[in-house]
Parts: sequence; C-alpha cells; structure tokens
Amino acid sequence: MPLNPQRAIDELKELRALTSNENGAQRVAWTDTWLKVREWFASKLNGLPVERHYDAAGNNWVTLPGASEKCLLIGGHLDSVPNGGWLDGSLNVVAAIEVLRRFNEEFHGKPPVTIRVVDWADEEGARFGRSLLGSSAFAGTHSIAADRVRTDRDGVKLEDALRRCGVEIDRFPEAAKERKNAAAYLELHIEQGPVLERLNLPLAAVLGTKGVERHLITFHGQEAHSGSTPMQDRRDALAAAAKLALEIRNIARKHPDAVCTIGSVKTFPGIVTAVVGRCEATLDQRDLDPRVLAQMFREAQEASRRFAEEEKCTVEWSRIWNIEPIAFHPALLDLCEQSIREVSGASHRMPSGPLHDAAEVSRAGISTVMLFVQSLRGISHNKIEDTREDHLALCVQALDRLASKTAAWILYAS
Repeated sequence: MPLNPQRAIDELKELRALTSNENGAQRVAWTDTWLKVREWFASKLNGLPVERHYDAAGNNWVTLPGASEKCLLIGGHLDSVPNGGWLDGSLNVVAAIEVLRRFNEEFHGKPPVTIRVVDWADEEGARFGRSLLGSSAFAGTHSIAADRVRTDRDGVKLEDALRRCGVEIDRFPEAAKERKNAAAYLELHIEQGPVLERLNLPLAAVLGTKGVERHLITFHGQEAHSGSTPMQDRRDALAAAAKLALEIRNIARKHPDAVCTIGSVKTFPGIVTAVVGRCEATLDQRDLDPRVLAQMFREAQEASRRFAEEEKCTVEWSRIWNIEPIAFHPALLDLCEQSIREVSGASHRMPSGPLHDAAEVSRAGISTVMLFVQSLRGISHNKIEDTREDHLALCVQALDRLASKTAAWILYAS
C-alpha cells in the first residue's frame, strides 16, 4: 500500500531532533529555527512532481496538479510555541505530505482533483501575539494596521521580522489569490485536551471551533488601611472579583461543552497593608453555540453587578476580543466520521476549544472539517506533549481515507 504512516512518524521524530532542546520544541515563527524547519520541509518534497511557492503572507503551498482544477486543501502549521510539543501543528503538515505522496503514487502523478498542502505561517502567534496570521491573510480577515506595529519582548516589530523573512505585510491581501478553485479543506490536529483519553478513543471528528468572548472586568472599591478598616466597612474590589471567579464556573457548567476562565487578576494598590481599591480581571468564555455564548456573557455581567453591589463596589466591562463560533461542513463531518470508524471502529464528535487555521479557511467560505487524535494526559504547549504511536498511525490513515472521500465528494458536488 503506498500510504506509509510509519514514514510520517519517523519524519516527525526527525523534526523533533532538529528543532527541539531539553525544554521542548523551538519552532517559533519568523525565527532562524523556523526558517530551518521550512528548509527541512522542502527536502521532503524531493522527487515529487509538485510545484511549491510562498504566498504574499508567507504561507507555504505545495501543489500536485490533478485531472480537475478543483482543489483539495490539506493544511497545518510547522511553527510552535516556545518550549512547545513535538506534534502541535507539525503532525498536520507531515501527515498531509504523506497523503499527497499516496495520491501521487496511486494515480501516477495525476490525482482526480488537485491536491494542495499548505503550511500556514504563524498559526501560534507566539512571538507577536497575533494568532492565525497567515490563514487570516488567506481568508481576507487580516488586520494589517493593528498588526504591523506589534512588537516582541525585545522590541522588534512584526513588520520588520516579516520583512527579514521575505514577507511584506502590506501585500497580505494578495494571499487571497490562493483561494482560487479551493473546494474543501482538511486539517488533522492533536486534541490538546483530555476528552478522547477519558473516552478511551483514539480519534474524533471536530464539529467546529468555539466562539470566544474575551473581556476586561474592572471592579472599583475603596483603598483603605487593612489594619484599621472594620470588615463591615470595607469596599473590597478583590472580594467582588473573587466571587465572580467562582460563579463563572457555575455558569459554564450549565452547558456540556462550554468553558469560562478568569485567567488574570491585577489588584491596586497591590500591597498587603491596603484593602484593594481596584481589581482588573480578564474573562474568557467559549462555546460552539452562539446562543450559549451570548447567555453566558449576560449571566456573567449580571453576576458581576450583583457581587459589586454586595461588596459596595462598582463594575465596568470592556471587550478585549471576540470571534464567532465556526461550524464545520456537515457533509464533510459525515465523511470524517466514516473514515475514523473505518480505521478505528468507533468515532466521536466534539468541538474544538482552541482556535485553528481551519476556522479562518471556513470563514472564507470553503467547506472545511478537522479530525482530532488523542493527546496523552490532555497536555499540549508543553514539552511532555505526546500521542501514542499506534494512534499516530491511525490518524494518518484516517486523514488519508478522508482525503479520498473528500476528493470524490468534490467531483460529485461539482
């Protein structure tokens, strides 16, 4: 059989050895290590009858022309967070190349549809804080004015880092040219969470990516001496924020797949001898259903006002960022589930809490689906990130079957 999942696993190990140290993966976008990764990736294409180029946003495209100009896109990202895992992002791309090899061999260099593998530029946003950078340019949802002035911790501007790698941020809109003839997009990813391990299942079909509401909540009380102010006379802003931090868990638990997180708290004046006069908390809420997301947002606001009143404080909200939920294509979801069952005997459908490039592709109007493979201990963005090798083999097989089914679907749908 031309598909060789073990080859993909071996190449992932080779990449790990090339770009990791004792702290984990160091494939941060727009760095020398990341450029080295892309050179390594190019070497894996030797002997294949493919065309390769970088688009205006630095996305790396590999094209195997088919009998039809309709394109099946399979993608991922080779960049990582600092001290990250060996599979996050890279599994997607390495598995995709293995699927492309199979199409090439089975159809003697001319598959029924055109196969395009894409390594998206800077999915993680680890250096400059702007995730999904390359795929947003592809989708036409880029934010050039806001992004060009972003700086890393050393003060280097994003615009300058891109230019060093041969990318001009003002040309980002040109990346939309790559959407021509795109009929479907597939993405494989490690789950990055504990659900599949808990269910004792290797693979899942992904329903979509959850929407996100992210806000800064500021409670205003009264600074006062911690030794001389009686408890009943205090206007403690931290007390109100603490109550909200506990309540958002109850809000999320009303819905099976929802999550709410207060991830940071800052207190002012922030000294042990003073009652907190101002407390700033960040709230992140996620769900696949926009109605659930809106309900959780309302409930959190109502709870914050209630707790502020209880503590004789006031509260104000300001939005940091939000994105709508993205539901993946129902027909491709069915094909994904069929493919998973064929290789592993059982499947599961679940949403993705983390965002992925697939969400941007879907926002561009391209039929999209993802599949997950189990993550051991549910850990990602960490050097201990791992997946069983037999599960890695299964996910490559499932992606391959899904690609074949999707290629047939593209021809039938057209």
